[in-house]
Amino acid sequence: MKKWMNKKLAIEMAWAFVGVTLFSLGVNILITPLGLYNGGFMGMSQLIRTGLVQGLGLDFLGRVDIAGIIYYLINIPIFIWAWKEMGKKFLVTSLIIVTVQTLWMTFVPIPKEPIISDYLTACIIGGLVVGTGVGMVLRGRTSGGGQDIVGVIFAKKYPNFSVGKITIMMNAVIYAVCLWMFDIETVVYSLIYTTVLAMACDRMHVQNINISAMIFTKKEGIAAAVMSEMGRGVTTWEGVGAYTNETSHILYIMISKYEVEQLKEIIHRVDPHAFIIFNEGSSVVGNFEKRL
Repeated sequence: MKKWMNKKLAIEMAWAFVGVTLFSLGVNILITPLGLYNGGFMGMSQLIRTGLVQGLGLDFLGRVDIAGIIYYLINIPIFIWAWKEMGKKFLVTSLIIVTVQTLWMTFVPIPKEPIISDYLTACIIGGLVVGTGVGMVLRGRTSGGGQDIVGVIFAKKYPNFSVGKITIMMNAVIYAVCLWMFDIETVVYSLIYTTVLAMACDRMHVQNINISAMIFTKKEGIAAAVMSEMGRGVTTWEGVGAYTNETSHILYIMISKYEVEQLKEIIHRVDPHAFIIFNEGSSVVGNFEKRL
């Protein structure tokens, strides 16, 4: 069990590290040179950076982007909130990822001239790269801070809330400020970029997809292992094969798509010959724990 958990954590952190690297490179190399803005807390940090650079004359910073540092400072009170609401593991992994993200965004040089000069092309490619990075971080069962943590906490406390709703509300404010500070073209292209980002993130992040699993086995022990290791409820009954006339145990489980591989590992450990049917996108009403 401990070996499985250590391996699982290592895989999750690898996803998150690759994801945060893609995110930071995409923002610094593809998006920032065009003067476009992210949504959420990162967009807020970019606006504050622009205000400091232009308002206070901090042009001496050159190609060093302080938006990452500002983002880190904004996250400090959010981390304290996450410690109380989400527990130590979520906080520690999120803190590590946000620290790495800050370092990447601060020290990866921003090109003086855009690598891709066409705004629409840059929005699409940048959105795909950055959105994939965000999705990989979330797929690593951690977060890049900001509205991700706020949304997760609200979703835990209030079932009708979600990260998406928090993001929509924040983006409305961010782009309203952009419209006031800049021109409509900057806002439109930023919105295109953010939309592509969200679509790429959804393709990579499968947390909210429910999976129902039906397992046919002749061995005992799968239900107990699933309840012990995954904390999921299991419904069981007995069935008889029409061809073999042999009795089988039938188990029915509802999980998230993230938990499929763990379930497979448990089943194959107990019975390598078990027959499993997965149904994706099952709608659930009632007492089903949403794993965040």
